[in-house]
Amino acid sequence: MSSKKILVADDDSNLLELIRMRLESANYDVATALNENEAIEEVKKEAFDLSIIDLRLVHRDGISLMEELHLINPDMPVIILTAHGSIESAVEAMKKGAFDYLTKPFSPQELLLQVARAMENRRLTSEVKRLEGLLQERYDFENIVAKSQRMQRVLEQISRIANTDSTVYIYGESGTGKELITMAIHLASERKGKHFVAINCAAIPETLLESELFGYEKGAFTGAIRNSKGLFAHAAGGTIFLDEIGDMPLLTQAKLLRVLQERQFYPVGSQKPVDIDVRVIVATNKDLEAEVKNGSFREDLFYRIHVIPIYLPSLRERKEDIPLLVDHFLKIFSRQMKKEIKGLTPMAMQKLMLYDWPGNVRELENTIEYAVAMTQQDVITDDLILHTKGIVQEPLKPLKEARDAFEREYLLRLLELTRGNVSRAATLAGKYRADFYNLFKKHDIKPENFKKT
Repeated sequence: MSSKKILVADDDSNLLELIRMRLESANYDVATALNENEAIEEVKKEAFDLSIIDLRLVHRDGISLMEELHLINPDMPVIILTAHGSIESAVEAMKKGAFDYLTKPFSPQELLLQVARAMENRRLTSEVKRLEGLLQERYDFENIVAKSQRMQRVLEQISRIANTDSTVYIYGESGTGKELITMAIHLASERKGKHFVAINCAAIPETLLESELFGYEKGAFTGAIRNSKGLFAHAAGGTIFLDEIGDMPLLTQAKLLRVLQERQFYPVGSQKPVDIDVRVIVATNKDLEAEVKNGSFREDLFYRIHVIPIYLPSLRERKEDIPLLVDHFLKIFSRQMKKEIKGLTPMAMQKLMLYDWPGNVRELENTIEYAVAMTQQDVITDDLILHTKGIVQEPLKPLKEARDAFEREYLLRLLELTRGNVSRAATLAGKYRADFYNLFKKHDIKPENFKKT
Protein backbone atom coordinates (compact mmCIF):
# COMPACT_ATOMS: atom_id res chain seq x y z
CA MET A 1 0.00 0.00 0.00
CA SER A 2 1.36 3.49 -0.84
CA SER A 3 2.21 5.85 2.01
CA LYS A 4 -0.26 8.54 3.02
CA LYS A 5 0.84 12.03 2.02
CA ILE A 6 0.98 14.82 4.59
CA LEU A 7 1.77 18.51 4.08
CA VAL A 8 3.19 20.42 7.07
CA ALA A 9 3.25 24.24 6.96
CA ASP A 10 5.10 26.21 9.65
CA ASP A 11 7.55 29.16 9.60
CA ASP A 12 9.70 27.51 12.32
CA SER A 13 12.18 25.45 10.30
CA ASN A 14 13.38 23.49 13.36
CA LEU A 15 9.86 22.42 14.31
CA LEU A 16 9.12 21.66 10.67
CA GLU A 17 12.08 19.31 10.45
CA LEU A 18 11.20 17.64 13.76
CA ILE A 19 7.62 16.93 12.62
CA ARG A 20 8.90 15.61 9.30
CA MET A 21 11.26 13.15 11.03
CA ARG A 22 8.52 11.89 13.38
CA LEU A 23 5.98 11.41 10.61
CA GLU A 24 8.44 9.75 8.24
CA SER A 25 9.46 7.35 11.01
CA ALA A 26 5.79 6.31 11.04
CA ASN A 27 5.95 5.67 7.25
CA TYR A 28 4.11 8.79 6.13
CA ASP A 29 5.21 10.63 2.98
CA VAL A 30 5.85 14.23 4.10
CA ALA A 31 6.20 17.55 2.28
CA THR A 32 6.99 20.78 4.13
CA ALA A 33 6.31 24.47 3.50
CA LEU A 34 7.92 27.42 5.33
CA ASN A 35 5.28 29.90 4.18
CA GLU A 36 1.79 30.23 2.73
CA ASN A 37 2.82 30.41 -0.91
CA GLU A 38 4.88 27.22 -0.71
CA ALA A 39 1.95 25.42 0.92
CA ILE A 40 -0.47 26.50 -1.82
CA GLU A 41 1.95 25.44 -4.56
CA GLU A 42 2.41 22.01 -2.94
CA VAL A 43 -1.35 21.41 -2.74
CA LYS A 44 -1.75 22.45 -6.38
CA LYS A 45 0.93 19.93 -7.40
CA GLU A 46 -0.45 16.83 -5.66
CA ALA A 47 -3.34 15.49 -3.60
CA PHE A 48 -2.50 15.27 0.10
CA ASP A 49 -4.34 13.07 2.57
CA LEU A 50 -3.80 15.52 5.43
CA SER A 51 -2.35 18.95 6.16
CA ILE A 52 -0.86 20.22 9.43
CA ILE A 53 -0.79 24.03 9.57
CA ASP A 54 0.55 26.41 12.19
CA LEU A 55 -2.01 28.95 13.38
CA ARG A 56 0.43 31.84 13.03
CA LEU A 57 2.33 32.05 9.75
CA VAL A 58 4.54 34.78 8.25
CA HIS A 59 1.97 36.91 6.46
CA ARG A 60 -1.42 35.54 7.49
CA ASP A 61 -3.07 33.13 9.92
CA GLY A 62 -3.41 29.39 9.41
CA ILE A 63 -7.22 29.59 9.25
CA SER A 64 -7.28 31.68 6.08
CA LEU A 65 -4.60 29.41 4.54
CA MET A 66 -6.74 26.35 5.42
CA GLU A 67 -9.75 27.95 3.73
CA GLU A 68 -7.71 28.61 0.58
CA LEU A 69 -6.33 25.06 0.55
CA HIS A 70 -9.88 23.69 0.91
CA LEU A 71 -10.83 25.55 -2.28
CA ILE A 72 -8.23 23.34 -4.02
CA ASN A 73 -8.76 20.09 -2.07
CA PRO A 74 -12.09 20.28 -0.13
CA ASP A 75 -11.81 16.76 1.35
CA MET A 76 -8.32 17.19 2.86
CA PRO A 77 -8.51 17.23 6.70
CA VAL A 78 -6.47 19.93 8.45
CA ILE A 79 -4.90 19.88 11.92
CA ILE A 80 -4.09 23.31 13.33
CA LEU A 81 -0.95 23.75 15.47
CA THR A 82 -1.49 26.28 18.23
CA ALA A 83 0.12 27.69 21.39
CA HIS A 84 -1.61 27.66 24.77
CA GLY A 85 -2.71 31.28 24.43
CA SER A 86 -4.45 30.82 21.12
CA ILE A 87 -6.72 27.85 21.78
CA GLU A 88 -9.76 30.06 21.26
CA SER A 89 -8.58 30.73 17.69
CA ALA A 90 -7.95 27.02 17.16
CA VAL A 91 -11.53 26.26 18.21
CA GLU A 92 -12.66 28.90 15.74
CA ALA A 93 -10.62 27.07 13.09
CA MET A 94 -12.55 23.86 13.82
CA LYS A 95 -15.82 25.72 13.33
CA LYS A 96 -14.52 26.74 9.90
CA GLY A 97 -13.59 23.22 8.85
CA ALA A 98 -10.40 22.11 10.63
CA PHE A 99 -10.44 18.48 11.76
CA ASP A 100 -8.79 19.22 15.12
CA TYR A 101 -5.99 21.21 16.76
CA LEU A 102 -2.75 20.28 18.50
CA THR A 103 -1.30 22.44 21.29
CA LYS A 104 2.44 23.13 21.41
CA PRO A 105 4.52 21.58 22.81
CA PHE A 106 3.21 18.14 21.91
CA SER A 107 4.70 14.69 22.32
CA PRO A 108 5.40 12.35 19.36
CA GLN A 109 2.55 10.11 20.60
CA GLU A 110 0.06 13.01 20.57
CA LEU A 111 1.10 13.97 17.05
CA LEU A 112 0.82 10.44 15.67
CA LEU A 113 -2.49 9.82 17.44
CA GLN A 114 -4.05 12.97 15.96
CA VAL A 115 -2.74 12.11 12.50
CA ALA A 116 -4.08 8.55 12.74
CA ARG A 117 -7.52 9.85 13.83
CA ALA A 118 -7.62 12.31 10.94
CA MET A 119 -6.63 9.61 8.44
CA GLU A 120 -9.31 7.24 9.76
CA ASN A 121 -11.91 10.01 9.60
CA ARG A 122 -10.95 10.72 6.00
CA ARG A 123 -11.20 7.03 5.15
CA LEU A 124 -14.65 6.74 6.71
CA THR A 125 -15.86 9.92 5.02
CA SER A 126 -14.68 8.63 1.63
CA GLU A 127 -16.37 5.28 2.27
CA VAL A 128 -19.66 6.96 3.21
CA LYS A 129 -19.53 9.04 0.01
CA ARG A 130 -18.79 5.94 -2.06
CA LEU A 131 -21.72 4.03 -0.53
CA GLU A 132 -24.04 7.02 -0.95
CA GLY A 133 -23.03 7.15 -4.60
CA LEU A 134 -23.76 3.45 -5.03
CA LEU A 135 -27.15 3.85 -3.36
CA GLN A 136 -28.00 6.85 -5.52
CA GLU A 137 -26.98 4.95 -8.65
CA ARG A 138 -28.90 1.81 -7.71
CA TYR A 139 -32.11 3.52 -6.72
CA ASP A 140 -32.13 6.29 -9.30
CA PHE A 141 -35.38 6.21 -11.27
CA GLU A 142 -33.45 5.79 -14.53
CA ASN A 143 -31.70 2.70 -13.18
CA ILE A 144 -34.83 0.90 -12.00
CA VAL A 145 -35.31 -1.90 -14.52
CA ALA A 146 -38.83 -1.34 -15.75
CA LYS A 147 -40.04 -0.30 -19.20
CA SER A 148 -43.59 -1.63 -19.14
CA GLN A 149 -46.37 0.92 -19.26
CA ARG A 150 -47.58 -0.09 -15.81
CA MET A 151 -44.20 0.47 -14.16
CA GLN A 152 -43.56 3.65 -16.13
CA ARG A 153 -46.77 5.03 -14.67
CA VAL A 154 -45.56 4.06 -11.18
CA LEU A 155 -42.21 5.79 -11.71
CA GLU A 156 -43.91 8.90 -13.03
CA GLN A 157 -46.15 8.92 -9.97
CA ILE A 158 -43.31 8.64 -7.48
CA SER A 159 -41.25 11.29 -9.27
CA ARG A 160 -44.15 13.69 -8.76
CA ILE A 161 -44.62 13.00 -5.07
CA ALA A 162 -40.99 12.51 -4.00
CA ASN A 163 -40.55 16.09 -2.79
CA THR A 164 -43.80 16.26 -0.85
CA ASP A 165 -44.15 15.20 2.78
CA SER A 166 -47.40 13.28 2.21
CA THR A 167 -47.72 9.76 3.57
CA VAL A 168 -47.34 7.11 0.86
CA TYR A 169 -49.23 3.83 0.89
CA ILE A 170 -47.62 1.14 -1.32
CA TYR A 171 -49.50 -2.08 -1.90
CA GLY A 172 -48.92 -5.13 -4.02
CA GLU A 173 -47.81 -8.73 -3.79
CA SER A 174 -44.65 -9.82 -1.99
CA GLY A 175 -41.50 -9.56 -4.09
CA THR A 176 -42.69 -6.70 -6.30
CA GLY A 177 -40.02 -4.30 -5.01
CA LYS A 178 -41.81 -2.17 -2.43
CA GLU A 179 -38.64 -1.33 -0.48
CA LEU A 180 -36.78 -0.48 -3.70
CA ILE A 181 -39.51 2.00 -4.65
CA THR A 182 -39.51 3.44 -1.12
CA MET A 183 -35.74 3.98 -1.21
CA ALA A 184 -36.08 5.63 -4.64
CA ILE A 185 -38.65 8.06 -3.19
CA HIS A 186 -36.36 8.87 -0.25
CA LEU A 187 -33.29 9.47 -2.44
CA ALA A 188 -35.27 11.68 -4.82
CA SER A 189 -36.56 13.82 -1.94
CA GLU A 190 -35.03 16.72 -0.06
CA ARG A 191 -34.71 14.34 2.91
CA LYS A 192 -32.07 12.18 1.21
CA GLY A 193 -29.28 13.57 3.39
CA LYS A 194 -31.05 12.26 6.50
CA HIS A 195 -31.65 8.73 7.71
CA PHE A 196 -33.75 6.15 5.90
CA VAL A 197 -35.08 3.64 8.43
CA ALA A 198 -36.95 0.49 7.38
CA ILE A 199 -38.72 -1.99 9.63
CA ASN A 200 -40.80 -5.05 8.85
CA CYS A 201 -43.70 -4.89 11.32
CA ALA A 202 -44.42 -8.61 10.83
CA ALA A 203 -40.88 -9.59 11.81
CA ILE A 204 -40.92 -7.92 15.26
CA PRO A 205 -42.76 -9.64 18.17
CA GLU A 206 -45.94 -7.78 19.09
CA THR A 207 -44.65 -7.03 22.60
CA LEU A 208 -41.48 -5.38 21.25
CA LEU A 209 -42.76 -3.42 18.25
CA GLU A 210 -43.98 -0.39 20.23
CA SER A 211 -40.68 0.08 22.08
CA GLU A 212 -38.70 -0.50 18.87
CA LEU A 213 -40.64 2.23 17.07
CA PHE A 214 -41.04 4.83 19.80
CA GLY A 215 -38.21 4.03 22.23
CA TYR A 216 -38.50 3.71 26.00
CA GLU A 217 -37.42 5.18 29.29
CA LYS A 218 -35.06 3.44 31.66
CA GLY A 219 -37.13 1.20 33.98
CA ALA A 220 -40.22 1.24 31.73
CA PHE A 221 -40.22 -2.56 31.74
CA THR A 222 -38.04 -5.46 32.83
CA GLY A 223 -34.76 -5.25 30.94
CA ALA A 224 -35.02 -1.50 30.17
CA ILE A 225 -31.70 -0.66 31.85
CA ARG A 226 -31.16 2.55 29.88
CA ASN A 227 -33.12 5.02 27.74
CA SER A 228 -33.62 4.10 24.08
CA LYS A 229 -34.58 6.58 21.34
CA GLY A 230 -36.47 4.22 19.03
CA LEU A 231 -36.66 4.12 15.23
CA PHE A 232 -38.91 7.16 14.77
CA ALA A 233 -36.42 9.36 16.61
CA HIS A 234 -33.57 7.78 14.66
CA ALA A 235 -35.32 8.69 11.39
CA ALA A 236 -35.83 12.35 12.43
CA GLY A 237 -35.67 14.61 9.40
CA GLY A 238 -35.60 11.61 7.07
CA THR A 239 -37.93 8.79 6.06
CA ILE A 240 -39.30 5.80 7.94
CA PHE A 241 -40.61 2.80 6.00
CA LEU A 242 -43.14 0.58 7.82
CA ASP A 243 -43.34 -2.62 5.79
CA GLU A 244 -46.19 -5.10 6.37
CA ILE A 245 -48.18 -2.49 8.28
CA GLY A 246 -51.21 -4.80 8.08
CA ASP A 247 -49.51 -6.91 10.77
CA MET A 248 -49.13 -4.03 13.23
CA PRO A 249 -50.96 -4.65 16.57
CA LEU A 250 -53.99 -2.43 17.29
CA LEU A 251 -52.32 -0.78 20.31
CA THR A 252 -49.33 0.28 18.22
CA GLN A 253 -51.68 1.43 15.44
CA ALA A 254 -53.17 3.93 17.92
CA LYS A 255 -49.72 5.40 18.64
CA LEU A 256 -48.89 5.58 14.94
CA LEU A 257 -52.15 7.43 14.34
CA ARG A 258 -51.04 10.04 16.90
CA VAL A 259 -47.70 10.46 15.11
CA LEU A 260 -49.45 11.06 11.79
CA GLN A 261 -52.02 13.44 13.26
CA GLU A 262 -49.98 15.44 15.76
CA ARG A 263 -46.38 14.75 14.70
CA GLN A 264 -45.39 13.68 18.19
CA PHE A 265 -45.23 10.51 20.31
CA TYR A 266 -44.50 9.30 23.84
CA PRO A 267 -41.65 6.82 24.40
CA VAL A 268 -42.77 3.80 26.45
CA GLY A 269 -42.78 4.79 30.15
CA SER A 270 -42.45 8.53 29.44
CA GLN A 271 -44.92 11.34 30.11
CA LYS A 272 -42.98 13.77 27.93
CA PRO A 273 -44.02 14.00 24.26
CA VAL A 274 -41.36 13.97 21.54
CA ASP A 275 -41.92 16.15 18.49
CA ILE A 276 -40.95 14.49 15.24
CA ASP A 277 -40.39 15.57 11.64
CA VAL A 278 -40.33 12.42 9.53
CA ARG A 279 -41.88 11.21 6.30
CA VAL A 280 -43.85 8.00 6.67
CA ILE A 281 -44.11 5.41 3.90
CA VAL A 282 -46.06 2.23 4.57
CA ALA A 283 -46.50 -0.95 2.56
CA THR A 284 -48.55 -4.09 2.71
CA ASN A 285 -49.46 -7.14 0.68
CA LYS A 286 -52.77 -7.44 2.53
CA ASP A 287 -56.20 -6.10 1.58
CA LEU A 288 -56.40 -3.43 4.30
CA GLU A 289 -60.04 -2.60 3.50
CA ALA A 290 -60.91 -6.21 4.33
CA GLU A 291 -58.75 -5.98 7.48
CA VAL A 292 -60.74 -2.88 8.51
CA LYS A 293 -64.02 -4.75 8.00
CA ASN A 294 -62.91 -7.68 10.15
CA GLY A 295 -61.67 -5.33 12.89
CA SER A 296 -57.95 -6.09 12.75
CA PHE A 297 -56.97 -2.68 11.32
CA ARG A 298 -58.16 0.74 12.51
CA GLU A 299 -60.40 2.52 10.01
CA ASP A 300 -59.14 6.00 11.02
CA LEU A 301 -55.54 4.88 10.50
CA PHE A 302 -56.42 3.35 7.13
CA TYR A 303 -57.68 6.71 5.86
CA ARG A 304 -54.75 8.55 7.47
CA ILE A 305 -52.14 6.44 5.65
CA HIS A 306 -54.15 6.21 2.42
CA VAL A 307 -53.00 9.64 1.20
CA ILE A 308 -50.95 8.67 -1.87
CA PRO A 309 -51.72 5.06 -2.80
CA ILE A 310 -49.27 3.38 -5.18
CA TYR A 311 -50.03 -0.04 -6.60
CA LEU A 312 -47.02 -2.14 -7.62
CA PRO A 313 -48.08 -4.59 -10.36
CA SER A 314 -47.10 -8.23 -10.08
CA LEU A 315 -44.52 -9.59 -12.51
CA ARG A 316 -47.17 -11.55 -14.44
CA GLU A 317 -48.93 -8.22 -15.08
CA ARG A 318 -45.80 -6.79 -16.70
CA LYS A 319 -44.14 -9.66 -18.49
CA GLU A 320 -42.62 -7.19 -20.94
CA ASP A 321 -40.10 -6.43 -18.17
CA ILE A 322 -38.92 -10.03 -17.81
CA PRO A 323 -36.24 -9.94 -20.59
CA LEU A 324 -34.86 -6.67 -19.20
CA LEU A 325 -34.81 -8.01 -15.66
CA VAL A 326 -33.14 -11.21 -16.86
CA ASP A 327 -30.38 -9.20 -18.57
CA HIS A 328 -29.96 -7.12 -15.42
CA PHE A 329 -29.65 -10.12 -13.09
CA LEU A 330 -27.41 -11.99 -15.54
CA LYS A 331 -24.92 -9.13 -15.45
CA ILE A 332 -24.99 -8.94 -11.66
CA PHE A 333 -24.54 -12.66 -11.00
CA SER A 334 -22.07 -13.20 -13.83
CA ARG A 335 -19.91 -10.47 -12.31
CA GLN A 336 -20.28 -11.84 -8.78
CA MET A 337 -19.48 -15.42 -9.84
CA LYS A 338 -16.78 -14.37 -12.33
CA LYS A 339 -18.49 -16.08 -15.28
CA GLU A 340 -19.05 -14.79 -18.80
CA ILE A 341 -22.69 -15.66 -19.49
CA LYS A 342 -23.87 -14.39 -22.86
CA GLY A 343 -27.59 -14.99 -22.39
CA LEU A 344 -30.39 -17.55 -22.42
CA THR A 345 -31.46 -19.99 -25.11
CA PRO A 346 -34.84 -19.16 -26.73
CA MET A 347 -36.41 -22.17 -24.96
CA ALA A 348 -35.12 -21.00 -21.58
CA MET A 349 -36.56 -17.52 -22.16
CA GLN A 350 -39.86 -19.06 -23.25
CA LYS A 351 -40.11 -20.95 -19.96
CA LEU A 352 -39.58 -17.70 -18.09
CA MET A 353 -42.26 -15.94 -20.16
CA LEU A 354 -44.82 -18.70 -19.64
CA TYR A 355 -44.39 -18.96 -15.87
CA ASP A 356 -46.76 -17.07 -13.54
CA TRP A 357 -44.16 -15.86 -10.99
CA PRO A 358 -46.07 -15.98 -7.69
CA GLY A 359 -42.87 -14.78 -5.98
CA ASN A 360 -42.52 -11.92 -8.48
CA VAL A 361 -39.18 -10.19 -9.14
CA ARG A 362 -37.56 -11.76 -6.09
CA GLU A 363 -38.34 -15.24 -7.43
CA LEU A 364 -37.02 -14.32 -10.87
CA GLU A 365 -33.80 -13.03 -9.30
CA ASN A 366 -33.35 -16.29 -7.39
CA THR A 367 -34.05 -18.28 -10.55
CA ILE A 368 -31.35 -16.47 -12.51
CA GLU A 369 -28.87 -16.71 -9.65
CA TYR A 370 -29.39 -20.49 -9.52
CA ALA A 371 -29.00 -20.83 -13.30
CA VAL A 372 -25.79 -18.78 -13.39
CA ALA A 373 -24.35 -20.79 -10.49
CA MET A 374 -25.18 -24.15 -12.09
CA THR A 375 -24.37 -23.57 -15.76
CA GLN A 376 -21.13 -24.90 -17.18
CA GLN A 377 -21.61 -23.12 -20.51
CA ASP A 378 -21.74 -19.49 -21.55
CA VAL A 379 -25.50 -19.65 -22.15
CA ILE A 380 -28.35 -20.62 -19.79
CA THR A 381 -30.31 -23.59 -21.11
CA ASP A 382 -33.93 -24.39 -20.30
CA ASP A 383 -33.06 -27.36 -18.06
CA LEU A 384 -31.62 -24.88 -15.53
CA ILE A 385 -34.76 -22.73 -15.50
CA LEU A 386 -37.42 -23.50 -12.90
CA HIS A 387 -36.13 -27.04 -12.79
CA THR A 388 -38.10 -27.92 -9.65
CA LYS A 389 -41.39 -26.52 -10.95
CA GLY A 390 -43.77 -27.59 -13.66
CA ILE A 391 -45.46 -24.90 -15.69
CA VAL A 392 -48.59 -24.25 -13.65
CA GLN A 393 -51.86 -25.11 -15.31
CA GLU A 394 -54.23 -22.18 -15.01
CA PRO A 395 -57.93 -22.73 -14.21
CA LEU A 396 -60.20 -22.85 -17.26
CA LYS A 397 -61.08 -19.34 -18.45
CA PRO A 398 -64.05 -18.08 -20.51
CA LEU A 399 -63.32 -18.33 -24.25
CA LYS A 400 -62.93 -14.58 -24.88
CA GLU A 401 -60.69 -14.10 -21.84
CA ALA A 402 -58.58 -17.11 -22.82
CA ARG A 403 -58.32 -15.87 -26.44
CA ASP A 404 -57.25 -12.39 -25.31
CA ALA A 405 -54.69 -13.85 -22.91
CA PHE A 406 -53.26 -16.08 -25.62
CA GLU A 407 -53.19 -13.19 -28.09
CA ARG A 408 -51.29 -10.96 -25.65
CA GLU A 409 -48.86 -13.72 -24.74
CA TYR A 410 -48.31 -14.48 -28.41
CA LEU A 411 -47.54 -10.84 -29.18
CA LEU A 412 -45.11 -10.58 -26.26
CA ARG A 413 -43.24 -13.68 -27.41
CA LEU A 414 -43.07 -12.42 -30.98
CA LEU A 415 -41.65 -9.09 -29.85
CA GLU A 416 -39.17 -10.82 -27.59
CA LEU A 417 -38.00 -13.08 -30.41
CA THR A 418 -37.70 -10.19 -32.88
CA ARG A 419 -36.38 -7.74 -30.25
CA GLY A 420 -39.14 -5.26 -30.97
CA ASN A 421 -38.89 -5.39 -34.77
CA VAL A 422 -42.55 -4.96 -35.77
CA SER A 423 -42.02 -5.65 -39.48
CA ARG A 424 -40.32 -8.96 -38.73
CA ALA A 425 -42.91 -9.88 -36.11
CA ALA A 426 -45.73 -9.17 -38.58
CA THR A 427 -44.01 -11.31 -41.22
CA LEU A 428 -43.60 -14.21 -38.80
CA ALA A 429 -47.27 -13.95 -37.83
CA GLY A 430 -48.48 -13.55 -41.40
CA LYS A 431 -50.21 -10.24 -40.58
CA TYR A 432 -50.11 -6.67 -41.86
CA ARG A 433 -48.16 -4.11 -39.81
CA ALA A 434 -51.29 -1.95 -39.43
CA ASP A 435 -53.18 -4.87 -37.90
CA PHE A 436 -50.32 -5.43 -35.53
CA TYR A 437 -50.38 -1.87 -34.27
CA ASN A 438 -54.09 -2.19 -33.54
CA LEU A 439 -53.34 -5.31 -31.50
CA PHE A 440 -50.55 -3.56 -29.60
CA LYS A 441 -52.92 -0.73 -28.74
CA LYS A 442 -55.60 -3.19 -27.63
CA HIS A 443 -53.18 -4.92 -25.23
CA ASP A 444 -51.29 -1.81 -24.11
CA ILE A 445 -47.96 -3.12 -25.47
CA LYS A 446 -45.10 -0.91 -26.65
CA PRO A 447 -42.72 -2.61 -29.13
CA GLU A 448 -39.91 -0.18 -28.30
CA ASN A 449 -39.70 -1.70 -24.82
CA PHE A 450 -38.33 -4.87 -26.41
CA LYS A 451 -35.51 -3.21 -28.30
CA LYS A 452 -32.06 -3.79 -26.85
CA THR A 453 -30.44 -0.65 -25.53
